[in-house]
Amino acid sequence: MTAVNLPTPRVRDGDGPNPRMVKVIDQTKCIGCHACTTACKSENDVPLGVTRTYVKSVDVGTFPQARRAFQVTRCNQCVDAPCVAACPTAAMHIRPDGIVDFDKSSCIGCKACMAACPYDAIFINPEDHCAEKCNFCAHRLDVGLEPACVTVCPTGAIMVGDANDPESEVAKIINRQPVAVRRPEKATRPKLFYKGATQATLDPLAAAAPAGDTYAWAEKPRGAHVVESGNPSPDGTNSSAAAILNYDVKHTAPWDWRVSLYTWTKGIGAGGWLVALLLLMTGQIGGDDVLWTWIAPIVSAVFLALTAVVLIADLEHPTRFIYILTRPQWRSWLVRGGIILSGFAAVLAVHVLASLFGWDWLRTAAAFPGLPLAVGTAVYTAYLFAQAKARDLWQSPLLAPHLVVQAVLAGSAALIPFAMVWSEDAVGPLAWTVAGSAAVHLLFVGGEATVAHPTAHAKLAAHTMTHGRYARFFWAGVVLVALGLLAPVAVPATAWLALPALLGLLAHEHAYVQSGQSVPLA
Repeated sequence: MTAVNLPTPRVRDGDGPNPRMVKVIDQTKCIGCHACTTACKSENDVPLGVTRTYVKSVDVGTFPQARRAFQVTRCNQCVDAPCVAACPTAAMHIRPDGIVDFDKSSCIGCKACMAACPYDAIFINPEDHCAEKCNFCAHRLDVGLEPACVTVCPTGAIMVGDANDPESEVAKIINRQPVAVRRPEKATRPKLFYKGATQATLDPLAAAAPAGDTYAWAEKPRGAHVVESGNPSPDGTNSSAAAILNYDVKHTAPWDWRVSLYTWTKGIGAGGWLVALLLLMTGQIGGDDVLWTWIAPIVSAVFLALTAVVLIADLEHPTRFIYILTRPQWRSWLVRGGIILSGFAAVLAVHVLASLFGWDWLRTAAAFPGLPLAVGTAVYTAYLFAQAKARDLWQSPLLAPHLVVQAVLAGSAALIPFAMVWSEDAVGPLAWTVAGSAAVHLLFVGGEATVAHPTAHAKLAAHTMTHGRYARFFWAGVVLVALGLLAPVAVPATAWLALPALLGLLAHEHAYVQSGQSVPLA
């Protein structure tokens, strides 16, 4: 272990600024030996199958004019770290010296940090099921030692130091020499600087994915949730230079089908009560109609409970779900959404209690906070997805109103079977609500699929949704939702077409959520 003259990376005494620890990687010196990867695994007990740091390689050019470019890939230690903002329990946090570190005792395994990271640098440790990443070997820096990767690098390509110290080597390089960072358009202000790196490695879409099942000297990872590395577009590359991926590690989508299911059940939970309230406010049903007094609050309560079950089941540490409320990090929309869901659940409980005891005044009073809470329950996921900075398809300002439309469609469709038995007068208005919301939903979907996307990442994700891996869900959803347009044609017989529309909405949710995670980030 090599001792070096590093500042203690905590708050500095005196008038000087606190240390600002940064890392510089000189790719002109990197020989691709992977010593940094193995040293990191040994130092931090990183299990097989996951890595805190690895060396990606790309072959640039065509024979005989070709070369191999390397990129040491790891956490970028952002100043505006999206993983910290998204983490609901502050398990991901920024130390006084600027190092983005993690506390496994606070991690609930929600994977929000993984969805938020534009560099795909965070993983779930398969042994303790907590989020983990490179933290500059903070435990070594705290005692004046270099990170393990710096110590073992045979060419001195990896450097760490205090950017606020003008005499440090890293400060001299980043202030006087040309350096680059990965994905500057994400505005995360990375503190990992690359000297002499090529765009063929810095841009995850610049190099084509190799044909077949192998890289130059390794098998390609396979699996249901594996995101294939390299540019998957028909052109094969986002660069005018010939570039093909030579080696990469396994990358996976953080959220599976349970997140798609959660958005659907939550839409029914919010929309069922909201639709009944809107019908009441427009005079389509009376205040004593069973749809309003009993059906809507019970259907919404059941699906809201299912939403909670699905959310908790998706956690790597489900027994820690209470941390969202007991140790909240208030910038996270998982926390804010949890508060909104709790408030809406309280309104539903009051509504059922009022119906049980015949307290019409209490039911009416509950509608005032219930309206914004129902809308908030429907739309907060748009802000949660917006915190996932890594997923360009989800960065749409139209997502919030689209989720309201989806909630209205889901809620009205879910209420129709019960209304046909206990509230026949409400079937017609519900069928027209299904048709109208289905039409608006299809307009949103059509715009999302056909309007030009602002980034190559979003364009590829949309192509995956409509023509690639998840196209069958997308087009099945179009057909099924379109059946909902016919729901009011001959009520009550055609009102049953609301149920295929409800399933079509689930298919669209799955296609959208999974396609947004299908494009490589590193």
